[in-house]
Amino acid sequence: MDAIISFFTFLQGLGVSVMMPIIITIIGCCLGAGFGKSLKAGLMVGVGFIGLNLVINQLFGTSIGPAVQEMIHRFGLQLSTIDVGWPAGAAIALGTTVGLVIIPLALIVNLILVLANLTQTVNVDIWNYWHYAFVGSLVANITGNITFGFAAAIIDETILLVLADATAKDCQKALNMPGVSISQGFSLAYAPVAWVLNWVIDHIPGVRDIDIDVESMQKKFGIFGEPLFIGTVIGLIIGAIAYFDGSDIAGSITSILTCGVTLGAVLVLIPRMASLLMEGLLPISEAASSFIQNKVKNRGQMYIGLDSAIAVGHPVTLSLALICIPLMVLFAVVLQPLGNQTLPFVDLTAGTYMLAVAVPVSKGNGFRGLVIGLISVIMALLISTALAPLITQSAAQAGFDISSAVGATGVAGSSLVTVLSDGGSPLSGIFVLLSTINPIVGLVVTAVVAVLMVVWNHKRIVKEAAELHAGDASAQA
Repeated sequence: MDAIISFFTFLQGLGVSVMMPIIITIIGCCLGAGFGKSLKAGLMVGVGFIGLNLVINQLFGTSIGPAVQEMIHRFGLQLSTIDVGWPAGAAIALGTTVGLVIIPLALIVNLILVLANLTQTVNVDIWNYWHYAFVGSLVANITGNITFGFAAAIIDETILLVLADATAKDCQKALNMPGVSISQGFSLAYAPVAWVLNWVIDHIPGVRDIDIDVESMQKKFGIFGEPLFIGTVIGLIIGAIAYFDGSDIAGSITSILTCGVTLGAVLVLIPRMASLLMEGLLPISEAASSFIQNKVKNRGQMYIGLDSAIAVGHPVTLSLALICIPLMVLFAVVLQPLGNQTLPFVDLTAGTYMLAVAVPVSKGNGFRGLVIGLISVIMALLISTALAPLITQSAAQAGFDISSAVGATGVAGSSLVTVLSDGGSPLSGIFVLLSTINPIVGLVVTAVVAVLMVVWNHKRIVKEAAELHAGDASAQA
């Protein structure tokens, strides 16, 4: 077991841009795609991830993040809980006992669920297994029982795999990426929120007919409706709020224009980077579907589970995220009377991933996406505040340097740390709430929910397979 853990620890340490080509190549060979084709696919996936990370981290992250942080310092915002972001969250989760064995354990569970025809998603996004470990480590801390932590992690994985299946077709259609599902835990946790809010909107006369369609906007406004111009305008607005200084007009103009052009570039480059990623994934996805359908009866389509970064390039998602992210700071202040103490900081871009599945579920409707995004932001702030003491405790136990992390932000008055992404996940909140009430009851309830979900998913998969095979038979006739 130690050797297995060491191998996966080494593999994970390579980073997603190196790890994914290796995994994709191995999977492609196992599926019968051939070494050459698999290697090319793996390398192309690596190129796609490098491109996405460059755009998201070095353009998006270094543009909107500092701009919003400047807003925080400019307006002197002080809250007692500082958001240390998903990198710290992953380090905390993987530094626990649950995190040490989560990768091989989650892989085995995923394989069993696939072979049992209970999920269609093969989650190759090993890096994001930390989401399972995060939930598991919180439950282990609450209960003082590591076995309960492992159980929670596996239950969390099972629920998320079913959600990945359930949202796959909407994501594929919105993103034009066949054979892919989004398996990232934080994004998927807000899919049920999107379903509920879509249902509510459907039952409100007048409101249900509101639709902000980016494609229609492009046709109506011509070149000024294109993502390039939308991103530039939003960037200019954010830049003006963050950087305008009457005593330094020249410097202000430079910073504002840079912010505008950079965000315009982001909206253009991310979809192109995502297309490179898809170019590599498509042959592996096809090979996976063929292999599984030949090996497992009553099998529908197979999906390759990937990080929600592939969805960031959707024009509606990105446009709405650029609106929601600055508003997240405003909501943090406004919601203080309701209990919020979280100051968004490192995870300011979490709004993008919050909408990654919610927007496709809303069929690309910009209005519904905005409503879902704003409500999701409020939920994330309140949940992350509620979980902050437990996250701070888990961070200390994992050896995370809390004082240095808080000090690096330059924000005074913070005594607790949280993670806006998974610490603000409704699923994390439910696990913690139920475990706090009664650990055994909490695990039983979540396990029953997971079982009901996989039973429903199995029936859906069998039905889909029957329709698929009937269609194939008709085509042959």
